[in-house]
Amino acid sequence: MLTTVRAAKQADVGALAETLASAFQHDPVMSWILPDPQRRAAGLPWFFGAMARHYFVPLGACELATRPDGTIGGATLWAPPGPYGSFGADLRAMPGLWRAFGRRILAGKTVGDLLKKHHPSRPHWYLSVIGTAPDVRGGGYGGALLRSRLDRCDAEGTAAYLESSNADNIAYYERFGFVVTGELHLPDGPSVWPMWREPRA
Repeated sequence: MLTTVRAAKQADVGALAETLASAFQHDPVMSWILPDPQRRAAGLPWFFGAMARHYFVPLGACELATRPDGTIGGATLWAPPGPYGSFGADLRAMPGLWRAFGRRILAGKTVGDLLKKHHPSRPHWYLSVIGTAPDVRGGGYGGALLRSRLDRCDAEGTAAYLESSNADNIAYYERFGFVVTGELHLPDGPSVWPMWREPRA
């Protein structure tokens, strides 16, 4: 594996969104929000673009794992400890979210509300999204992205938190020190697993 991890900038948002969209095309939660595969493929770049552009990239904590040719192989959307987002960000993101979900926007809101309700109050780095392009999956891009931020968590003595939307990924996150803390259920839909990681000495 030859990859470089670097900070994401606003100029990267388009390519970042496409990479994450391809990574989540078969994700159980995204499939529940947008059941039609073609509609999902069209909508997910808008969703990840809106989230990255208006919420996460401005925080300066998102990272990219690039391939040897410089293109994006994987990406993370992190939030540092403390509150993030604002009413203004919500307004700016809304057109993109509407393009993403259309008439299924209430399904998207149901997921967001569920995650927000159960979000821990203890200070932590929040890994909202991690994904790698299907053609490099298993090539170490996700691991490089996780180690980059988790090394900082350990150096700072700060916990980390994520929600796994796919049961198949739980064991992978456990290898990095995350522990399942519960199971959240979407109405007539899949589960989401909150996972917490204490900093390592």
